[in-house]
Amino acid sequence: MSEPRQTAEDGRTDEAVMSGHSGGPYDLITLGRIGVDIYPLQTGVPLSQVETFGKFLGGSATNVAVAAARLGRRTAVISRTGRDPFGDYIHEALRDFGVDDRWVTPVAEYPTPVTFCEIFPPDDFPLYFYRRPKAPDLVIHPEELDRGAVRAARIFWMTGTGLCEEPSRGATLAALEARAKAGITVFDLDWRPMFWGGEGGASGDGGATGAAAMAAARPHYEAALAHATVAVGNVDEAEVATGVREPKRCAQALLDMGVELAVIKQGPKGVLAVHRDGRTAEVPPTPVEVVNGLGAGDAFGGALCHGLLSGWELEPMMRYANAAGAIVASRLACSSAMPTRAEVEDFLAAR
Repeated sequence: MSEPRQTAEDGRTDEAVMSGHSGGPYDLITLGRIGVDIYPLQTGVPLSQVETFGKFLGGSATNVAVAAARLGRRTAVISRTGRDPFGDYIHEALRDFGVDDRWVTPVAEYPTPVTFCEIFPPDDFPLYFYRRPKAPDLVIHPEELDRGAVRAARIFWMTGTGLCEEPSRGATLAALEARAKAGITVFDLDWRPMFWGGEGGASGDGGATGAAAMAAARPHYEAALAHATVAVGNVDEAEVATGVREPKRCAQALLDMGVELAVIKQGPKGVLAVHRDGRTAEVPPTPVEVVNGLGAGDAFGGALCHGLLSGWELEPMMRYANAAGAIVASRLACSSAMPTRAEVEDFLAAR
């Protein structure tokens, strides 16, 4: 962001390309977490005993952009890495996935984040985030944003994690204000209590959280929701934003806070989608043998964006997004596991 790079195509700097929006508006721009996932290649084994690992592109906002790109959408990520070999790897991986990396820039002071996990199918996947002393993706400054590109994108996607610290919080809110509810603006509620000084151990899955962390987060969630048209998250994440847990009450509270569509993921009970115009869909989960549940929510998010861009009705859109999530849950990795359109369609046809 602070250091323009020349493009390989024609030698222009990033600013020149950004101001021209070469290729027209993006289908999706995401803003938020990026890093490297270091996942064990053995399942059911404690991390202390794992001997071999795989390296993958990671970060929820990044995975959503990858998921949508795999479904044929033109996507880009706004984020930052360290100035290190892992940062170089991230750029290579984004380009390989067809995700525009022009707004992913280095921060010399901090290392690129890495995340380890343990894999205990079907439902235990502890995460260990290494994001200290500070993650570069939290060093996005408001003045560095290409607000024209953010406003022009057909979908803009931001996350709760981006609100946890400055200057990322200010940049996220500035992007939302520049967006001014143009097109579709999605708030991924993305609650990671340890980023807010709360409880929750290593898992970061929105389970047991400190009341103080939730109280600290809620005003910022409310401020972001005022600019969003879609809110998506599980019941724990929706509780952070609304103070209630019952799914239908969560959805109504989110609508009351200004969004047009509330999507509440209910785990084994499936997903609930409620639109301001009264349309409602409640879709059961798609059965699958789980290998690694991490990344399924990001696949859901990318598929949700695809459905929103396609103008689908709520029920088929939720079924499609559920299927994309199920496919990723049946695979080891996150970003590289994101399905293509043909894979999702074949998966649904077989059900």
